[in-house]
Amino acid sequence: LSLKHDLEVARNIQLAMLPPGTVRFAGLDVHAFSRPANTVGGDFYDLQPLADGRLLVVVGDVAGKGSPAALLMALFLAMLRVLLDEVTELVPLTRRLNGHIIRQAPGTRYITLFIAAYNPATGQLDYVNAGHPPPLVRRLDGHFDRLRDGGGVALGMFDAAEYTSGSAVLQPGELFSVYSDGVTEAEHPERGFFDEAGLERSIARAVSLPAEGICNSVLADVQAHVDDGRFGDDLTLLVLRRPA
Repeated sequence: LSLKHDLEVARNIQLAMLPPGTVRFAGLDVHAFSRPANTVGGDFYDLQPLADGRLLVVVGDVAGKGSPAALLMALFLAMLRVLLDEVTELVPLTRRLNGHIIRQAPGTRYITLFIAAYNPATGQLDYVNAGHPPPLVRRLDGHFDRLRDGGGVALGMFDAAEYTSGSAVLQPGELFSVYSDGVTEAEHPERGFFDEAGLERSIARAVSLPAEGICNSVLADVQAHVDDGRFGDDLTLLVLRRPA
């Protein structure tokens, strides 16, 4: 009972570190959720306004689950928010985050990370992908683009790792989503993985809804796919739509 109480307290602290699910910024429709497989987990997201008017979008996944992953997740968010006072350019920021994780985390732990800066005035999205699943952009004609340019290895693997940036442009009305692999790898013994195709179908069915509705719809579809609502990994999804 004492351990259960401690884990519940840890869960409340962890949830308090994340931004509220719906974030209002420059007219954008943005929503995110993170659901741990256990009481606490290693998935996280962050949304931080930058001084130049852009919005920093972060989604990450610490290797493993439970308390060890949750501790490293909390450490990472603290480091990120401190470093943002010094550097906001994505490649140098990612390089410095990698160095800190190398020094602070056990050698068996690493973090996949997608970090982007979105300009609401132009729709420009600059990003670095450090070993994370490629995000999706749903275009106005209904097809999905995967953001595969730029990036590098997961944080915490190599001290001398190098990172490159990619970019994309969201047209008015287009939708951008970042997810952790717990979403696409949710598995049913007979139906297999939810997979990227399942995620695309789920987003397409709910695309007329606000970002929060899309997130809720995807979560419901993943739960229906695994039947009993139990997940083998943490789930995180962030949806951003440029206003039409």
